[in-house]
Amino acid sequence: MAPDDPHAAQPIGKRRAWIFAEESAPRLADALAGGDRARAFRRYWITDNIWNVANIAAHFGMKLLPMDACSRLGAALGLFMVPRFHKVATRRARETIEQLRPDLDAPQREALFLENCRAQGRLMTEFSVVNRLQQRPERLKTEGLAPIREAANRGPVILVGLHLGNWEVGTIAFRKLGLQPHAFYVPPKGRAKAWIAGRVRSKAGLQFLPPGMDGIRPALKVLKGGGVVSIFCDEGFGGMIRGPFFGRRPHQEGNIAIAIRLARMTGATICPWYGLRTDDFRFECTALPPIRLPAEERPNARLLDDMQLLNDTIEPVVRAHLDQWYFLDNALRPQ
Repeated sequence: MAPDDPHAAQPIGKRRAWIFAEESAPRLADALAGGDRARAFRRYWITDNIWNVANIAAHFGMKLLPMDACSRLGAALGLFMVPRFHKVATRRARETIEQLRPDLDAPQREALFLENCRAQGRLMTEFSVVNRLQQRPERLKTEGLAPIREAANRGPVILVGLHLGNWEVGTIAFRKLGLQPHAFYVPPKGRAKAWIAGRVRSKAGLQFLPPGMDGIRPALKVLKGGGVVSIFCDEGFGGMIRGPFFGRRPHQEGNIAIAIRLARMTGATICPWYGLRTDDFRFECTALPPIRLPAEERPNARLLDDMQLLNDTIEPVVRAHLDQWYFLDNALRPQ
């Protein structure tokens, strides 16, 4: 879930360049300096490593479980932990449900929230077993992705994914189609979590692009060479939903704008897709109609219209599956 920081929400404005910077390891001199530097040293080398050991032990321990049992364990943990230990995220999720699904009555909204708690928990535990889907194709239906294979036969493709179901299955699904996605990769916070995520995604076959602005040039190179770049255009940042727009004005602060700009610069076809959970650990992937951007008279003349076009393609899918949406616990407006 999103961090429980009521001050984390930030207004969304014009796009700003973002450069990723890894945390540097404190040195012994920091420990001897006292104050904040000493506290940072103790956190990095002692407190964080306790959690690192716990996370790695849990990851490899859950590998001993059958796939469905691992998923069900996550569902139970999510249902227990989210409402009790993520109070701010819980409040945001309930408010977002009320705003996006006013057609539901109170019991229905609460049922949707609790199902989302289960989905959040499943995501955490399934990292341990997701790559088993490479040997169990009957658990991952990919027939609905055929339009993307056809688009890739004609030229470069930008895969626009959604954080529904368990999106980690996407790399496995596209490899079954003979596609090799390259994706912007922002490591999770925590060294053990980052190591686990990188290891799992690498074994699935994902090719990493640098995060932030450093990844734009490599992404352009991949696309100009006729390749495939993956980007997720539903997102939360600082406790706020950046995409989809959900009735708000289009803005350039987010991945929708990046996807459009990449497509304009390379002539790539935008191929939205999503995967849904159909049972404990079974998934079905579906492609939405590919988008070829209309011609424009001058550069960026259609930027906002293009962004709205992409948004209007993905937004209905997110609205229809809020129970499986990862960013449900983010807010639609600054709080």
